[in-house]
Formats: sequence, structure tokens, C-alpha cells
Amino acid sequence: MMKDLSVRNLSVTYLSGEKHVRAVDDVSFTIQAGDSLGIIGESGSGKSTMINAFLRLLPARTASVQGQVMFGEDDLLTCSEKRLRELRWKEIAVVFQKSMNSLSPIHTIGRQFEDVYKVHVPHPDKKEMHDLICSLFAKVNLNDRIYRMYPFELSGGMQQRLNIALSLMFSPQLLIMDEATTALDVVTQGQILDELMAIEEKQAITRLMITHDLSVVAGSCKKILVLYAGRMVEFGTVRDILKAPAHPYTIGLIQSFPSLYGPKTDLKSIPGTLPDLAQECPGCIFAPRCPYADEGCKASRPEMQALEGIHGAACHKLGGISV
Repeated sequence: MMKDLSVRNLSVTYLSGEKHVRAVDDVSFTIQAGDSLGIIGESGSGKSTMINAFLRLLPARTASVQGQVMFGEDDLLTCSEKRLRELRWKEIAVVFQKSMNSLSPIHTIGRQFEDVYKVHVPHPDKKEMHDLICSLFAKVNLNDRIYRMYPFELSGGMQQRLNIALSLMFSPQLLIMDEATTALDVVTQGQILDELMAIEEKQAITRLMITHDLSVVAGSCKKILVLYAGRMVEFGTVRDILKAPAHPYTIGLIQSFPSLYGPKTDLKSIPGTLPDLAQECPGCIFAPRCPYADEGCKASRPEMQALEGIHGAACHKLGGISV
């Protein structure tokens, strides 16, 4: 049975000395099985922290997590460690940013793939295992000879492709990719994204993709979630958000990215920097950088407002912003 992913009121607070840093602040969204979501926002917006919270990979001593992350009938934040281990790899797979660092330098690639396989299939058929691993190599444009090679014999991009292949070993229902294609050249990136989308169509894989690259989201995802300083500021389909962005931060991200179509326009950067998340912010957290902000924006926090379909944004000025 395919499973939806439902996140409700997720918050993550880091303890840094005497400070409490609110890295993720009351984020809620739902993704249906077989859907794909691109999560965008500048560095420090809480994207990776949110994903690590899903997987319970944050240090318990310095990170406090509240909320609910339902994957089917399982709450990933409260289920047993045994159940979480069952879900990892077989139903939930993740490719981390710079995940090539996780490869062992003293074992062949084939040996490392075999070891992962044997964790979940203790007494495998050797030919079946070998054929599966070689088919995974092919999916990411790598030759069978990789089987006998060591990580130091491969480029960084090839190592990253191996980790993408490894994540697909057990045909997971949920695939999480944290800047997983950043180290790849544009041609290889496009080929792998095409392959992933084809696999998703066949197997109804749900994909969450963290990236700074709007073109990756536009070309490979169906929905977008925009995070700013830990808060969710806009959510909707790729078409809705790229064609009619509603939040000033989303507009700023799009205007700072060059378009391949239409007349040439000057790129516009977003002035200022992210706020100090250890400081309380009663109003809109983007207000200090927003060209439309007034005193009302600084006084009260905007709630998510429905626009059209599933499109929504958290802004006091909806309808009064010209792009």
C-alpha cells in the first residue's frame, strides 16, 4: 500500500549555549504517494534540519523536535527504533549533500553495495544480488566495471551517482534528496532526473528534493515548498508558484534566477541577510528585507492563506504585490 507523507506543526529548536535557535518553526504540509516536492530557500532556511528531523538524525542533547511526521500509519518522530530501522532503506531512502564522503575508501564499490543488500536480505542469491547492483549502476550512467573499483578511483560526480543508485536498491516509497545532484554536470544531472521521474511513474515513488536550483525544481518536481528562516512562506504547484508567485520572498528568489525564455531582464538580488533565529520575532520574519513591509507586518505573524487550488502563502500583503 502506498503511503502519503503528512507533516503537522513541525518545529526544531537548537540549544546553542544559553540561546534557543528556532531552526524550523511550525511547518505543515501533505504530499500524496507518488508526488514530488521541491523544497527551496537560501542557506540557513532550515531545509536540511527539517529532513534530518524526519529521520531522527538530530542530536538529542542539542535539538528539540516537536510536531508530527506521519508516513502512512507511522509517526516517524515517535515510532520505535526497531520500526524506524525497518522503514529506512526499504521504504525510506535518503541521499545527503556530499554523501560521497560516506563511501569507504578501503572497500570496492561492489562490496559496499553487497553489504547494504545483505543487511536486509541476510542470505542472498549471489547472481541475483550482482545483477541488481549492476542494474542500479546502469540507472545512473555507470559501467559494470565500477563493481571492482574503489571510491578514490572515481570522480566526485561519479561517487554522488553511486549514492543515488544505492538509495534505489530496495525501490523505496519515499526518496529524500538533499542537494543530491549539485556535484553533477548539467548533462548527467538531466539524465539522472529523467531516470528518476521514469522510475517514479512506474513505482509511484514519493520524492522530496532540497535544492537551490530553481531549474531542477521546475523540471523535475510537481509541487514547491518555500522556506524562509525556518518558516513556510509559500506552497503550491510548480506552475502556480513559478507563474504567479505570491510571497515577496518567492518573488525575490525567482527574480534572482536567470530565465532562458522571453526578453532579457536584470537579475535582482534580495537585500539583507537572514535574521538571528535566537531572537523572538512576533511578526513576519521576512519583514526586515521586504520592500512591501509596514508596521503591521512587524507586529503580527501572517498565517498561510489559500489562494487557488492548493496554492497558499503567508503574507499580510496578498493581492497588493506587483511582480
